[in-house]
Amino acid sequence: MPTKMISRRLEPSHPLEQKAIAGIDEVTFMPLGSTKPMTWKESLAANFTDGILVMHRGKVVYEAFSGCLTPYNRHGAMSMTKSLIGLLGEILVEEGKLDEDRLIREYIPELTDSAFGDATVRQVLDMRTGLAYSEDYSDPNAEVWQHAAAGNPLPKPADYTGPRTYFEFLQTVQKEGQHGSSFAYKTINTDVLGWLISRVTGQSVSEVISEKIWSKIGADMDAFISVDSIGTPFAGGGFNSSLRDMARFGQMMLNEGKVLDQQVVPASVIQRIRKGGSRRAFSDAGYKLLKGWSYRGMWWISHNKHGAYMARGVHGQVLYIDPTAEMVIARFASHPVAGNAAIDPTSLPAYQAVAEYLMQLEHSQVSR
Repeated sequence: MPTKMISRRLEPSHPLEQKAIAGIDEVTFMPLGSTKPMTWKESLAANFTDGILVMHRGKVVYEAFSGCLTPYNRHGAMSMTKSLIGLLGEILVEEGKLDEDRLIREYIPELTDSAFGDATVRQVLDMRTGLAYSEDYSDPNAEVWQHAAAGNPLPKPADYTGPRTYFEFLQTVQKEGQHGSSFAYKTINTDVLGWLISRVTGQSVSEVISEKIWSKIGADMDAFISVDSIGTPFAGGGFNSSLRDMARFGQMMLNEGKVLDQQVVPASVIQRIRKGGSRRAFSDAGYKLLKGWSYRGMWWISHNKHGAYMARGVHGQVLYIDPTAEMVIARFASHPVAGNAAIDPTSLPAYQAVAEYLMQLEHSQVSR
């Protein structure tokens, strides 16, 4: 697959301080809908984990690799890419380069006659658009496969007559329902946001990620993003990085946009994301395992007692940020099911259990 590099530039890497904590493998939790407890270590195998890293108070307290992943290579982030692109969108809103109340057609006239033409920037950012588009991977006739065919950079079959790029596909999407009502998770919203970012900055999305984020988090390695046949980055899911660099990105989010003494992202941007979006709009989407959650700026907000929020991707990709426990979990995985509903029962309670374990350890050490 052709890709574009996301350069860390010539900035120094920031070493991750190691402080291994014993006992995490034995942390026990109850999977959602189960009566049989599971340990943290058992959950890693159950979720086909390729690599996982836990940071607590800025230090690596747990790290494990299996399968093909090592600290020295990169892994597909899948839809965690959306949260990275969403963050860029929120930054550009903060900078005044994007007006969240303006219509998409005012920035991208090419989308005037599509479903996106009369949607606002905010509705795209929060995925509250009414689109005739199914993302059901189990349905061979779902529009997600037409989207994939358009974005496929390889030569098209001789009888292919459909769109040949992401941008061409977006112009064909038709409206269904009303914008601004319910949350509906659809990757093409992020593709539109990627187009917006490129349009207002005059740069490729890969260059904007490098400039605003990747060159400033102390990354070890360049990242990369897959592209279509004309070199347009796949904003909805093409990002690839090392596990440790993904953890560095998560730590920057936990620190409200700060890396060492540099404010990489305005703290107000992180605070708005953490606050979340409409819980009512989210509930309409019917995520039975995510009751009480919301979606904001392409991040998943739990609204649990720790204020945790996430970037999520199919097959088990996760960046889990727990501000109360001062904990970040980065995970790459290869679960065979392309849906988080198969993974959440043995993941979400595991993250919460480790957070509580780390807080209890810290409390006991302070008490001594």
